[in-house]
Amino acid sequence: MAKAMLGLLVHLHAALLFVPEPAGGAVYNVARYGARGDGAADSTRPFLRAWADACRSPRPATVYVPRGRYLLGRATFVGPCSSRAVTFSIAGTVVAPAGYGWDGSASGQWITFESVVGLTVSGGGTLDGRGEALWACKKKRPRGQCPTGASSLTISNSRDVVVDGLRSVSSELFHVVVLQSRGVTVRRVTVDAPADSPNTDGIHVHKSTDVAVYDAAIRTGDDCVSVGPGNSNLWIERVACGPGHGISIGSLGKQQGMAVEAVENVTVKTTWFTGTTNGLRIKTWGSSKRGYVRGVTFADATMSAVANPIIIDQHYCPDGGCAAGQSSGIKITGVEYAGVRGSSSTPVAVSFDCSRTNPCSGITLRDVKLTYRQKSLKLADAASSCRYAQGTASGLVVPPSCL
Repeated sequence: MAKAMLGLLVHLHAALLFVPEPAGGAVYNVARYGARGDGAADSTRPFLRAWADACRSPRPATVYVPRGRYLLGRATFVGPCSSRAVTFSIAGTVVAPAGYGWDGSASGQWITFESVVGLTVSGGGTLDGRGEALWACKKKRPRGQCPTGASSLTISNSRDVVVDGLRSVSSELFHVVVLQSRGVTVRRVTVDAPADSPNTDGIHVHKSTDVAVYDAAIRTGDDCVSVGPGNSNLWIERVACGPGHGISIGSLGKQQGMAVEAVENVTVKTTWFTGTTNGLRIKTWGSSKRGYVRGVTFADATMSAVANPIIIDQHYCPDGGCAAGQSSGIKITGVEYAGVRGSSSTPVAVSFDCSRTNPCSGITLRDVKLTYRQKSLKLADAASSCRYAQGTASGLVVPPSCL
């Protein structure tokens, strides 16, 4: 009898569009709006309807995605909401339509939260971007002959946002993007894509301030964390990267519409890089675009067979065709590397290739120990290389500083 009564209560509970919580909030279950967790039925409209009701709620509200696989088309969840305590909780897997970034849309985004204040995206679920078909196109065809693709999750023009515990797999483009936002925390996020998947940055920050990234595990085909222009006051801590292209500031110097491209006050602390092409990188194009990078601290980093553990590249030109001898207009100053250790898979473990007309200045190396791990797994002395770089070294610095 007790079991039968319990079953009836559970059934009645699931039949409601929302369920009051003890704290006075409300839960809006997308399944009650018609979303089906079979991975085949289009759940876009149910998701948007659940969001609209939660966003209108004057009380704290939660959109809940239960276990299952939910096919979701391009969706923008727009605020501002009535409450500054809205949660989008994902327990299941949200699946992109095949080729969702191929439709000619200029947005380049799959799931977007726009103009929301006080949002939490959480739940331990998964976003599956199904990017394999686009990656295959980009590998076979010349650059520009395939669609650009779409990023999986974008936080845009928002404030006081937390992204917590999500897993993003196989994004067509960037996995998580923070765009023109303030006060965003990304924590306990897992990113998983193959090492040869193009342009699949793990977490990308652009034109934002007061952004923090904590406790991320990122395996991907591009930068694990990339910091674009227009960013300030960023904190990145406890990030494991590999495979991937490392943690990068830039590239800078190629954006359209920005008179000055600037990045300042960035701390990258307690990171691990395994088999990546880069470790701690700053990259700018050789162009006349003005800008600066200043006030950057890279501290407590461990490298394991990283091709370029410490690198500043102010002649970044991955596809060729750049003007020969063009000097970067981006000024890099006040960058500290402290407590960087481990192994390089190339003989040059520290490379500062700076601008001839805007030399790097105020570069600091402190307690750096990097060795060259050869293909035979034997350890050998590594080297450092400097062009137009000025700074100081203190403590034990291996390889010897070229500043």
